[in-house]
Amino acid sequence: MKATELIAPLIVKSTSLPIPQELTISKVTQDTREIEPGSAFICIAGAIRNGHDLAGEAVEKGAVLVIASEKIEVAIPVVYVSNTEKAMAVLASHFYQQPSQELRVIGVTGTNGKTTVTHLLDQIFRDHQETTGVIGTMYRRIGDKIHETKNTTPDSLTLQKTLREMKKAGVTTCSMEVSSHALVQGRVWGTDFDIAVFTNLSQDHLEYHHTMEEYAHAKELLFSQLGNGYQVEEPKYAVLNFDDPVGRSYQNKTAAQVYSYGIDQPADFKASDLKITNKGTSFTLVFKEEEYPVQMKMIGKFNVSNSLAAIAAAYASGLALPSILSSIAKIEGVRGRFEVVQGEQDFAIIVDYAHTPDGLLNVLNAVNEIKEGQVYCVVGCGGDRDRTKRPIMADVAYTHADHAIFTSDNPRTEDPQAILNEMVVDLEEGTYQMIPDRRVAIQTAVEQATSKDIIIIAGKGHEDYQIIGTEKHHFDDVEEARQAVKLKNKEF
Repeated sequence: MKATELIAPLIVKSTSLPIPQELTISKVTQDTREIEPGSAFICIAGAIRNGHDLAGEAVEKGAVLVIASEKIEVAIPVVYVSNTEKAMAVLASHFYQQPSQELRVIGVTGTNGKTTVTHLLDQIFRDHQETTGVIGTMYRRIGDKIHETKNTTPDSLTLQKTLREMKKAGVTTCSMEVSSHALVQGRVWGTDFDIAVFTNLSQDHLEYHHTMEEYAHAKELLFSQLGNGYQVEEPKYAVLNFDDPVGRSYQNKTAAQVYSYGIDQPADFKASDLKITNKGTSFTLVFKEEEYPVQMKMIGKFNVSNSLAAIAAAYASGLALPSILSSIAKIEGVRGRFEVVQGEQDFAIIVDYAHTPDGLLNVLNAVNEIKEGQVYCVVGCGGDRDRTKRPIMADVAYTHADHAIFTSDNPRTEDPQAILNEMVVDLEEGTYQMIPDRRVAIQTAVEQATSKDIIIIAGKGHEDYQIIGTEKHHFDDVEEARQAVKLKNKEF
């Protein structure tokens, strides 16, 4: 793309040098490690380094154009703008030719359930013979090809590049997790969402958002940015959880038409007559005064809510309700989300990503509905994250499990023992176990469990690492649980 064409959509304050008409841009990036000859480099003031300080390095590596908001001295043209983050979003969409306008893009936001809902949607569309894409916490997947991801929602350049690659691969529907950080930081600016889904809001990320009101506002941005037009072709829809008061409030924050879902409150897609067993969950779906029996292999009331969100979004996409429900009935679940660990034990082990008070409560409520024995809960809290939720997490485990075992999650740069001390500050000493080593904590739960008990290992789910200091170390809760079972069986 010609450099003059690339910057055409920008509001340019000034340029340091005339831009040659023949100058061609082969790549746009904000990462000096990705620079190649012919690149345009965008200076972003990051948390660790200010990209303006790296412009010289970018030029040395072959950059031929720089986008900046601060004065820099380099020997190539510099395009000055007011905000390089906004400029990056504009350039990303323009450089990759607005790929989201050629796809059906469904964005899912909320504290809990984003990964499950996107994967439910993905399977529904696959069952309808579509080639699909997924962007989220676990990976970026284009068709059947998986790419690692650093963030739940990637930066705007990576996102637009991924969407363009999806289009080239024949993808028709992309189901995408949209984090609150991404919404505040403008990572999804330029993405044309067709449907926006809200799951729920509970305490998380207050180290970043500071208050629940700011956190709710961050999520709200997905709906307020959903477009103001009421086009007949490809209309926009918001899918909102009416069981959550925040979800109900969002209906007045979006111009899009709303499909609501719920269990406890009146809604367009309403579940009733829930029956939960250790084999699955059944309920009656009421929609437009018609009743539909639904059978799921997934367990728990929270998964009924997740399924309602996916059902409503798929219906809003134009799929027939009976075929949507047929897909829901076949889905086994999602890696690290209420994942049953198979092994040679006569008690159940479940690994779940629950890392918020509400998420942990949902999981424990689900197992308490089906338990025949005792419930063990192995859980911790991440370091360098919201400290206010630590005693709340501990209280949830202590109150709703028969045996609470507190341990490390991703301690990062904090002392693991200090994190645990903050968790148990309100609990009576001697009524819980505190084991900083997560491997030993899992082994302890397995050693103590007897026939028909249930062990919940919460907090990390699909993650196959533990962050200690600033380094990642391989650690997989499922692997550790299986190894603990093998050790226990050897003892006998």
